Amino acid sequence: MRKIIDSPGKKASGRSLLILLVLVFAISFFLTSGITYASEANAAANYKYGDVNGDGSIDALDFSLFKMYLLKTIDSFPVTDGEIIADLDGKDSVTAIDLSLLKQFLLGLIDKFPVDQSNPVNIPWNWAGVIGTGQSLSVGAQANPAVTTTQPYHNLKLSLGNTTVPPFNPNSTSLRMVPLVEPIRSYATGYPGPYPGNIYGETPHTVMANQITALVQSNFSKDYITAHTVVGESGQGMVAIKKGATDTGSVGRAYAASIFEVNAIKRLAAAEGKTYGVGAIIITHGETDSGSSTYGNDLYKLWSDYNQDIRAITGQSQSIPLFVSQQHAYPSNSGTSAGTLQQWRVGLDHPGDIICTGPKYQYPYYSDGVHLVASGYQQLGEKLGEIYYEKVVLGKDWQPLQPTSVSKSGRVITVNFHVPVAPLVWDTTLPAPNQSTLTEWRNGKGFEVSTASGRITISSVEISGNAVKITCASDLPSSGVKVGYANNTGGTKRTNGTVRWGLLKDSDTFKGSTTGIAQPNYCVAFEMAVP
Repeated sequence: MRKIIDSPGKKASGRSLLILLVLVFAISFFLTSGITYASEANAAANYKYGDVNGDGSIDALDFSLFKMYLLKTIDSFPVTDGEIIADLDGKDSVTAIDLSLLKQFLLGLIDKFPVDQSNPVNIPWNWAGVIGTGQSLSVGAQANPAVTTTQPYHNLKLSLGNTTVPPFNPNSTSLRMVPLVEPIRSYATGYPGPYPGNIYGETPHTVMANQITALVQSNFSKDYITAHTVVGESGQGMVAIKKGATDTGSVGRAYAASIFEVNAIKRLAAAEGKTYGVGAIIITHGETDSGSSTYGNDLYKLWSDYNQDIRAITGQSQSIPLFVSQQHAYPSNSGTSAGTLQQWRVGLDHPGDIICTGPKYQYPYYSDGVHLVASGYQQLGEKLGEIYYEKVVLGKDWQPLQPTSVSKSGRVITVNFHVPVAPLVWDTTLPAPNQSTLTEWRNGKGFEVSTASGRITISSVEISGNAVKITCASDLPSSGVKVGYANNTGGTKRTNGTVRWGLLKDSDTFKGSTTGIAQPNYCVAFEMAVP
């Protein structure tokens, strides 16, 4: 057996500790079968790197198990994902380097492993809240019956029990936390349906929660529990879901209901010795306000109000981002949606605070071309889960596939893009847009070129690195030219889809943990002036 030799000048106390460690190894070699380990479920949820026996501490027993593993005396560690926990340098394997790092840690020469520094994970609370607001797509319209009816992890929602709301009493003794499954509550019995009778089918929330947990467990072998609040009101504009909305008995209850749930979950968490804060607000909305010129400002006000009110309840210092996805269904017959463009631009105006999560045109739609089918809501939830993981858990500056600049030379317009995962590619599964209406753009794969006087014919589009080059059939005016993407409609709906869409996407290999469907990032709907 190869000896581990201290470097010259090591203190005597270090040598003594090393001798003790080797002695413990020799003893534990014979006694391993008698060691009692923490439960695998608990270890996987709460491990520390280096704690390969799952007892909550890093000590001589872990050192012994490391050596036994490297000597092939044992072929696995006692805890689930032990090889991940033992990978102290973050190089995807357990080697003598990891043993050396553990030795340095036990001797007090380092206080953190390289993997801890390379893989920061933000889990500030036992329960991370997610607030879901919006209109019909936020509450699962046209996706009844719900399909995500089991909870494979520990994600939660609030059960009202026999509590009648309003009035909103977060101290009601019949409130309790239950596993997060669909439907979130009993289905609405009429329209419109205010909280708590606001649920119409499969929402994105359960799959979103499960996606977050799956990513954290896969990459860090830690648990991540989200507690979801779903308060959207079908068919209602911002006037009904904002702070201070008038509760008419049929609409106007969403904001007050979300604050009620935050108070209730905070209390219930404390009663169980848990901590609770809110990680994100999800708004799935915009059809009713598609023509609003103030929609971007309204979104920012909603973000500001929620941050002020929720953080005062939870006591958290962490800001709460607002996740906004674009709508593509309204207006349905012709023209553009001012609200859809603002759903993209608000993320540029308030970076980090408001995140445009991208379009929804790529998902499978119900026959009305407005709402998603259950699989569509699941895929939306998976994408939201991926973005939450990147933004909230890892703290990365996530941005959608979106344009950054535009220029022209002769008949060619070049649009440069922020590409989350290069390279840019064309989707080959969706049909080409603008084939029977707006045919000047039939070769544009979703791109549009126009002036105030009309549409300009596109001859071809070509991907060039992180840019798309649009070649027009005629010379371009010196000014007044606009380039857009998935912005206009002639009223033609794609099969199982909506009336606005395009084919540009990135190469993200992410696959949802529930559906197993690949989910690259599709380009946002946009319009920009061409200088």
